[in-house]
Amino acid sequence: MPLSYFHLRDAIAKARIPCSCRLIYNAAPAPPPTFASIQDAPFNQPPSVFSSLLHDFSNTLIHVKSIHAQIIRNWVSTEHFLAAKLIKSYSDLGFLSVARKVFDQCSHPETTLCNAMMVGFQRNHQYKEVPKLFKMMGSCDIEINSYTCIFALKACTSLLDNEIGMEIVRTAVGRGFHLHPYVGSSMINFLVKSGNLGDARAVFDGMPERDVVCWNSIIGGYVQECLFKEAIQMFLEMIGCGIKPSPVTMASLLKACGESGLKKIGTCVHSCVLALGMGNDVFVLTSLVDMYNNMGDTDSAYLVFNSMCSRNLISWNAMISGYVQNGMIPESFALFHRLVQSGAGFDSGTLVSLIRGCSQTSDLESGKILHACIIRKGLESNLILSTAIVDMYSKCGATKQATIVFGRMEKRNVVTWTAMLVGLSQNGYAEDALKLFCQMQEENVAANSVTLVSLVHCCAHLGSLKKGRSVHGHLIRHGYAFDAVNMSALIDMYAKCGKIHSAEKLFNNGFCLKDVILCNSMIMGYGMHGHGNNALCVYDRMIEERLKPNQTTFVSLLTACSHSGLVEEGKTLFHCMERDHNIKPSDKHYACLVDLLSRAGCLEEADALVKQMPFEPSTDVFEALLSGCRTHKNINMGIQIADRLISLDYLNSGIYVMLSNIYADGRRWESVNYIRGLMRIRGLKKTPAYSLIEIGNRVYTFFAGDDSHPGWTDICQLLENLRLEVEASGYLPDTSCVLRDVNEPLKVKLLWGHSERLAIAFGLLSTPYGSLIRITKNLRVCVDCHTVTKYISKIVKREIIVRDANRFHHFVNGECSCNDYW
Repeated sequence: MPLSYFHLRDAIAKARIPCSCRLIYNAAPAPPPTFASIQDAPFNQPPSVFSSLLHDFSNTLIHVKSIHAQIIRNWVSTEHFLAAKLIKSYSDLGFLSVARKVFDQCSHPETTLCNAMMVGFQRNHQYKEVPKLFKMMGSCDIEINSYTCIFALKACTSLLDNEIGMEIVRTAVGRGFHLHPYVGSSMINFLVKSGNLGDARAVFDGMPERDVVCWNSIIGGYVQECLFKEAIQMFLEMIGCGIKPSPVTMASLLKACGESGLKKIGTCVHSCVLALGMGNDVFVLTSLVDMYNNMGDTDSAYLVFNSMCSRNLISWNAMISGYVQNGMIPESFALFHRLVQSGAGFDSGTLVSLIRGCSQTSDLESGKILHACIIRKGLESNLILSTAIVDMYSKCGATKQATIVFGRMEKRNVVTWTAMLVGLSQNGYAEDALKLFCQMQEENVAANSVTLVSLVHCCAHLGSLKKGRSVHGHLIRHGYAFDAVNMSALIDMYAKCGKIHSAEKLFNNGFCLKDVILCNSMIMGYGMHGHGNNALCVYDRMIEERLKPNQTTFVSLLTACSHSGLVEEGKTLFHCMERDHNIKPSDKHYACLVDLLSRAGCLEEADALVKQMPFEPSTDVFEALLSGCRTHKNINMGIQIADRLISLDYLNSGIYVMLSNIYADGRRWESVNYIRGLMRIRGLKKTPAYSLIEIGNRVYTFFAGDDSHPGWTDICQLLENLRLEVEASGYLPDTSCVLRDVNEPLKVKLLWGHSERLAIAFGLLSTPYGSLIRITKNLRVCVDCHTVTKYISKIVKREIIVRDANRFHHFVNGECSCNDYW
């Protein structure tokens, strides 16, 4: 029979409580008892009676209140052990405010009462109140016992309150409580969670007796600090001391093996699990699944998972997450379907793993289905899920949908903002990313390292030096600037903003890290600026310091040689990759070498290299050769290469544009029209050329022939004046750069409407005399614009830096740093 008022009535009867009081508990169904109904009931019972009643009838609020009323009428409410039981009963039912009133009504609370109140605070997740109560006990000279320290330390562990927690630790040590196993394990757990592993080990070593909880705490601490070998050593010592491991012990050990990749030891631990009789423990078996997945052994993980007699949702999620983690996305969805068919249901953790799988494979359709599932289940307010959806849409190139989801979110944390910023940055919306960062600052959201590095990449893309320096300042202030990855991003940003000397300074300061990523960034920076010999010096320095180059190093080196015309040096590097560094040349390396030879005019040698490749050449290889054919006017070879490229990648608009340009160079206008018509039929569009210039705190964009700028009239007038001056200085237009079948005067007019010239004119009008002008162009600078810019730099006596799709051009006094080789 379930607990009811009849039970309470019978218990009161047995306790011989006067009939006048018993009347409030009639046998017939009646309204629940109230304080008013027992107001005049005379009681004269010992406190032990009410203690027994509270023990038996504390399952509902009305029972507890009825007993509480009787305690008050019996004048035994000042009994501290009864008050402690009332506090416990009210707290367990979730009525913490009533428990607090009981506590506050005790004029001289004792230790037992304070401990009960601490437990109440913890059970109701009011952790901040526990340290306050602990301090009050100290200030009121209330005795602090071992249980007080245990409860207070648990609260400080949840709060990660290092200051008060250490005060409690000192109190416990001062009173000798640390020698008790329960207090010691609480201290170890707190010290481990607060990052004081050394102090935790000192407490552990000083304990005369250590139970399995103490051992679990210290082993877990080593795992938390990624000291996996030390964790395994502690486990062996534990076995040597005759302590039987618990499931928690084995879970920590399995995590250590999984994260350290110690597969042989992990297999031994698996055997140990079976020997200890934990072969049916869901918690331990789920840890085994995690361990094998972390090692990349999904077959073993699935064998463990499939052998489980019973599984909980955590087990299913572990296996699904493991598949995603190891790139086995179809298998993760198959397992998800099996989960749904089993009727077990799923949670946000399941969906997060699957959404990440969609992000990895850019599977937009499956991602949309999962998004719809989230909406149907009413999980849109889940911050982690919404952030994963924003990231998924961004990774799939659906920036508009990502922005909509982001805009609808009621709550956002730094991870959410960063996901949106990175998404905008990676999809080419660098300006929007910088605007979003400003909004993030207005909402007082502190940026993390990933946020700031994504902004560094945005500034690099835009060539925005001022904003890049501002973000660099943020990185320094937050202590992120000296991380190798962040420093590499900064080197790349300064190089792409034309400040190669600033990049050099950063590199020389950071080389003490001896990180290959830093070196790769500096090599690439030198390559962009045509400083191929400097790039080779960085490589020599790496070899001297015994820093092992990787595949990216050689891609950067070959690119640098290509931009500087260092043909022999590039060929030597290519051949030493496998011979000296055991790095097999990949498709990217072949593409770089083909580009190097093609730029230098060695088209036959480049073509022979393509035919000798040990694997099927990619479109990158053929595009490099096609570009060389166009540069060196080899129309026949260019047409052959373009035909092969179109068969490989018929939706790549760049190939059609390149072939159209080759035909235009040969004045084969019918073929040009045919290619352009083919693009229209296939729905392909040429990427429009544009140039960026930063003035003040704003980046301005100019398209070819764009007359929408407010200062268009002044820009046109200045360009006309410059045209007259450069022509007087000996400039002759190279109209071969105009790939349209129009008359010569119109070709000249079109040349003077190129985006970089508009940006240069605007820069001259908007900046002080003698200041540097910095332009970023999304495509390659044409030959005629390159020539004109050299003349302009001499006439206006300004340094002009133009970064195009290939490299940097520093124009000073009529000369360019590329030496007309780009």
